[in-house]
Amino acid sequence: MKKEDHFSRYSRQIFIEEIGLEGQKKIKSSKVLVIGAGGLGSPIIQYLAAAGVGTLGVADFDHVELHNLNRQIIHTENRVGVSKVKSAETFVKELNHQITFIGIEEKINDENVEEIISQYDIIIDGSDNFSTRYLVNDSCVKLKKALVYGSILGFSGQVSVFNHNGSKSLRDIFPEPPFDEDVPDCDSLGVLGALPGMIGSMMALQALKIITDLPVSVNQLTLVDTLDWRFQTIDF
Repeated sequence: MKKEDHFSRYSRQIFIEEIGLEGQKKIKSSKVLVIGAGGLGSPIIQYLAAAGVGTLGVADFDHVELHNLNRQIIHTENRVGVSKVKSAETFVKELNHQITFIGIEEKINDENVEEIISQYDIIIDGSDNFSTRYLVNDSCVKLKKALVYGSILGFSGQVSVFNHNGSKSLRDIFPEPPFDEDVPDCDSLGVLGALPGMIGSMMALQALKIITDLPVSVNQLTLVDTLDWRFQTIDF
């Protein structure tokens, strides 16, 4: 892409005083890992690719199913049955061919988590189970990687930034994970599709602020209740 085309594409970001050309260069040179290409991962992937993140890794071991489509907006009807990573790659390449997309079609586990995470600057956890969340959190602490965290259920969501410049982590607010079978999830209670769009967009925004060295609130958990339209911040 010609230099002038690059400027035109990202001009509305570059025009922001706090971003500018230097900030856009930081975005272009950044390496971000998104864990999960589902409800949260979809808007995260969408907006990071649109913003021009240079290297975008996506880890997911699942396949696109019809019931995913009410909220997992990067996937389409004609990609039902396709791996979510392959579907995400198709979406990203069609949106922004400049992105280096790295697909990781495997489940994050004890054996591969550190090798995978170590290759990226920022980790964004859009997973849907507590075992993965805590595994990713602990690995980010060990490897000193900033972690953007989010979760959703029904009409409610949470967002936080962990382990950024020495800030606290998931275990500082929730020391131990509950058993997954004891916690309701979207499969059993459902989720309105626009909610992960909101929470995922907030997570993508936090990641872009970290990349461009803008101030990010840490040691805080933002609670979003879209049914009663309430936003609450908890310090920890």
